[in-house]
This record gives sequence, C-alpha cells and structure tokens, in this order.
Amino acid sequence: LQLQESGGGLVQTGGSLRLSCVPSEVSFSPRVMGWFRQAPGQEREFVAGIIWRSDITRYADSVKGRFTISRDSAKNTLYLEMNSLNPEDTAVYYCSAGSLLARLIDVETYDYWGQGTQVTVSN
Repeated sequence: LQLQESGGGLVQTGGSLRLSCVPSEVSFSPRVMGWFRQAPGQEREFVAGIIWRSDITRYADSVKGRFTISRDSAKNTLYLEMNSLNPEDTAVYYCSAGSLLARLIDVETYDYWGQGTQVTVSN
C-alpha cells in the first residue's frame, strides 16, 4: 500500500492550502489516518488525526482553529485544510494510515506513510 500526498506548495503568511492523500489500493479501509509534519532539523510531529469510521478528530495545539482534517469515504481520500498559515508551519507534511484503533497522536499508531509534500510559508 502506498499513500500519495498532493497540494503542497509555496504560500504567503496568512494564506491557505489544502493537502490531499489517496491510498494506492481502492479497497484499503483504515481505522485511523493522520497528518504529521517535519521541519529541517526537527522530529516528525503530529498535526491532526481522524478515526475513519466515526469521524472523530484530534489536533495539535499549534494548529487548532486553523487546520481542519476531513475524509471523503466515497473517494477514499484524506484532506488537510490549512488556513492562516505562518512561517512556523513550513515543513514536509506526511499522510499516514493505521489498521488498528490507537492514540492518534502517536507515530507508532500508523503503519503506512506517504513520501511527503513540501509546504513553505513565506513572510
């Protein structure tokens, strides 16, 4: 299984982007999916997660009120709507998926990872 992210790019402070993530297997049915990010020289950090069937979500404090995670079950697609972006949001953003129900914030919860998409926010 592969996860393919798209939607990254360069945006000015205060701008918006929407990331998408699609699994390579149409029949894939995750229990949880999430977005993580990694800035240069820093560890990968949790951004947002969703329990696929119940639509329960969780966010990192740094993005609450600005980012929205959502999924389209019919299209088997995960989204991350990012608003009010600032330079601290600059990072490679990774999509992830897990087969078991576990803590959304933990890297260990996720079995599959995308290659990442670069998000750069300029001043």
